[in-house]
Amino acid sequence: MSESLFSKKNLKLIKDPLNDSNPITVQVLGICSALAITVKVETAFVMAVSVIAVTAGSNVIVSLLRNVIPSRIRIIVQLVIVASLVILVDQVLKAFVYDVSKQLSVFVGLIITNCIIMGRLEAFALANKPWASFMDGVGNGVGYGLILVIVAFFREIFGSGTLTLPGIGKIEILTSLAENTGYQHNGLMILPPMALITVGVYIWIQRSRNRKLIENH
Repeated sequence: MSESLFSKKNLKLIKDPLNDSNPITVQVLGICSALAITVKVETAFVMAVSVIAVTAGSNVIVSLLRNVIPSRIRIIVQLVIVASLVILVDQVLKAFVYDVSKQLSVFVGLIITNCIIMGRLEAFALANKPWASFMDGVGNGVGYGLILVIVAFFREIFGSGTLTLPGIGKIEILTSLAENTGYQHNGLMILPPMALITVGVYIWIQRSRNRKLIENH
C-alpha cells in the first residue's frame, strides 16, 4: 500500500512544482501575492502554509465529488469549496496568529481567486483520484510557497536588515555589518517593484540551471 501511495509517479507530483513546473516561475500564476506579501519572511511563510492547506484540501474534495458534480456548474461548486476552506483558514489565522493575519489583510481572502488553485482543480482534481490530487495540491502549494519565502528572505534581509521568523520573531542580521561598514538598508527592496525584479532574477537562475526550461528556438 505504501509503495502505491508514494510511488515514483505520485512523488513526481510533489517534486515537479518545485522546479520543472513551478506555478510562479514557470507557469506565471499567483504572482500578485508574491509581489505584495513578501516584505517579511513570517508573512510569506504563513501565506504559503495557508495556500498549501487550501490547495490540498480543495483538490481532495473536488476529486471525491468529481463524478457527481454537474459539468455545467462545476466552477461554481469549486468556488464554494475553495471559499469555505479560505474562510476556515482565515479564522484559524485570526485565532492563533492574529498579528500576522492583520498584516496579510485581504490577501488571505484573495486566495479564493488564486489562479493556481482553480487551475489545479480544473486540470488535475477533476480527472484524478483523491490521493494523487492531494499530492498535486501539496506539491503546487509548496512550489508556490518556496518562491514566496525565498523572495521574502532577500527582500527583508536587504531591505530591513532583519529576518522575522514564525515562532521566533525579529532577528537583527545586518546591524553589526551596518555599524562596521556603514551599510545602509536598501529601502527599495521593500517596495513592490523589487519583488518583481527578485522573482525575475530567480527565474533567470532557474532557467540557466535547468535545461528542461531552456526554450528551443
